[in-house]
Amino acid sequence: MAKSNSTDFTLNKLDDLFSTQDERDNADKPEIRDIDISLIDDFPNHPFKVAENEELFELAESIKEQGVLIPAIVRPKENGRYEMIAGHRRKRASELAGIDTLRCIVSDLDDDAATIIMVDTNLRQRQQILPSEKAKAYKMRLEAMNRQGERTDLTFSPVGKKLYSDQTLAEETGESKTQIYRIIRLNNLVPELLEFVDEGKIGLRPAVEMSYLDEDTQRDIVDVIDESECFPSHAQTIRMRKAFEQGELTRDDVVAIMNEEKPNQVEKITIRKDDIRKYIPKSVKPDDMQKFICDAVKHYAKHLERKREQVR
Repeated sequence: MAKSNSTDFTLNKLDDLFSTQDERDNADKPEIRDIDISLIDDFPNHPFKVAENEELFELAESIKEQGVLIPAIVRPKENGRYEMIAGHRRKRASELAGIDTLRCIVSDLDDDAATIIMVDTNLRQRQQILPSEKAKAYKMRLEAMNRQGERTDLTFSPVGKKLYSDQTLAEETGESKTQIYRIIRLNNLVPELLEFVDEGKIGLRPAVEMSYLDEDTQRDIVDVIDESECFPSHAQTIRMRKAFEQGELTRDDVVAIMNEEKPNQVEKITIRKDDIRKYIPKSVKPDDMQKFICDAVKHYAKHLERKREQVR
């Protein structure tokens, strides 16, 4: 007797039996609708700033003329409101354009999934991202990925996900794992130092070294910067961190180290070779040119001094 091959048949869900093909197709599509902007709240601790610059005003003009071409992404809240996941700039630009609603994709996402999408969309779409924004975004995304890896209701290996989340982030951002952790360290800086990093006045390496100092010591550094308008070099921050970890860094030490003259603070004068070569004898070798020029300047200074004395 032939064995019945019942495994070749797939039972349809009851919903499929009593629905049309169009309804089944539309069920897989995300819900898109126009939502009143007043009902949309910002993402909690959103790390990316919405700068009211020329780009934002241009976006507002574009939305006024053509509407929002790419819908924002929101998730519903229990109180009937919505939480923005991706689209903070489009929301603000719409407000500037005088538009009350925003075209949105409504997706019921959990906290970690929402965080990952929020970070990813901003990293891809924004042309300029401040170090402070990267630091907060990378930290939030890495923590969300690690929490996802700890869940037991996922089909993939939680251990593998947790162990390699930093590698995944590195591949997606194009930054090395070491660089990612350096950037995340910026979250340990006091706001004043972090602002200097954003302004390009303090580099990443010295900023990372200072992130290992306590808040009082960091504020001592801020005070010295305010007083002297000089910023610590990488070498100086290494020395301060080493002394701090040995329990030997005082405020006076910070002041003394910060007030040292750094090579990049020595004023330099650049003279084009073509401008002075015709005034230098051919017998003067290239290695001796600096000495010749200095001697010539001294000689000319003495000449000017003698002329001033004759006038008196």
